[in-house]
Amino acid sequence: MKISGNTLRIGIATAIILGTVAWLAFTGYGADKRYYVTIAELGGLGDKAYHNQLRVEGFVVPGSIEQNGPNVNFVLNEFESHSPKAPTGHLLKVAYKGSEPPPDTFKDNSQALAEGSYGRDGVFHASVLQAKCASKYAPAGPNQPGAKPAVTAVPKSNASTPSQGVAKPAA
Repeated sequence: MKISGNTLRIGIATAIILGTVAWLAFTGYGADKRYYVTIAELGGLGDKAYHNQLRVEGFVVPGSIEQNGPNVNFVLNEFESHSPKAPTGHLLKVAYKGSEPPPDTFKDNSQALAEGSYGRDGVFHASVLQAKCASKYAPAGPNQPGAKPAVTAVPKSNASTPSQGVAKPAA
């Protein structure tokens, strides 16, 4: 059976297209992969820590933020500063150099997520920085917005009026 020239051209073009798509899929698969590790696990990664893109989460150590325009140097602790474990927690120096300034919620004691690479100098070089506001998830206190008004009881007296003995909200 003889294959026509037109069929051969279509077959070659199809093979080239499929080969290109397979090559792009293979090379792009691991290019943007970021591994999530804790601060404690980072030290145990060995050489993998220096060659992979990583995501590290921790709590910003109070007083460690040094901001210079959009760039920020700070220290992460694996535990919150008010936790009894904080003094024994692993610390990680982070140097953020991004095109945008850090988010407004990036403050002392905030939970932060840094994406980047770990340098042989012991500093995590971040290109992406995200922060969570810890107080956002805490229950509202009595004098905070969103809290229910306090209820006070009115003392009972001998006179009988319909409004006596009913709890009234505080003004």
